[in-house]
Amino acid sequence: MAACTATTATRYSATCQRKARAHHAVAPLPAASRQAHFSSRGSSWAPQSPSRAARLVALSAETQATTQPTEWLQRVIELPPLSRGCHVITRQLLKQLPELAEFEVGIATLFVQHTSCSLTINENASPDVPLDLADSLDRLAPEGGGSVSYRHDDEGPDDMPAHVKASLMGMTLVIPVQHGRLALGMWQGIYLNEHRNYGGPRRLVITVQGQKRADGRTYSSHR
Repeated sequence: MAACTATTATRYSATCQRKARAHHAVAPLPAASRQAHFSSRGSSWAPQSPSRAARLVALSAETQATTQPTEWLQRVIELPPLSRGCHVITRQLLKQLPELAEFEVGIATLFVQHTSCSLTINENASPDVPLDLADSLDRLAPEGGGSVSYRHDDEGPDDMPAHVKASLMGMTLVIPVQHGRLALGMWQGIYLNEHRNYGGPRRLVITVQGQKRADGRTYSSHR
């Protein structure tokens, strides 16, 4: 039994030695052959050729050269006092923002610096729309008196309702800029909603962020 076990161990050891010698006898593939081997198998480990790397660098440089930098424009516009109601002010704003025609693409943010007026976008064609909009807001937030009462009435019965309407409508608009103009729809106009009986002048801050035309020219006209 012991002799049989010793013979088996000797044979196993000899087999392991032959496998080890055969493994070390195989020469490694040259670098070029390894690259061709991996490339032919579609392996992601294959290094890129210098020509491809050079093309990528050239493409990156070309993209950076043709991409326009991001430009900023900010303007504070003051509108004269308006009567209580909803007013389309698109043309008034654009007249005071001629630099908009320099922008190829971007975003315009409009912000009104008051708490008793608001901004919105709505139809600019029918004169009945601003009237109906103002009437609807009056029904939502009627003036104080009778069955309606407000704690805050320091400046009259239209004081607190103006704050309510301003919160409902909002003080900010964000509009895309496209080819030197605000990308408004055909029937869209910018409204300033005056919620006070005597609101006084109103200030708007307009901020434009975008890219100007690559040729440095301006668009001939904008809406």
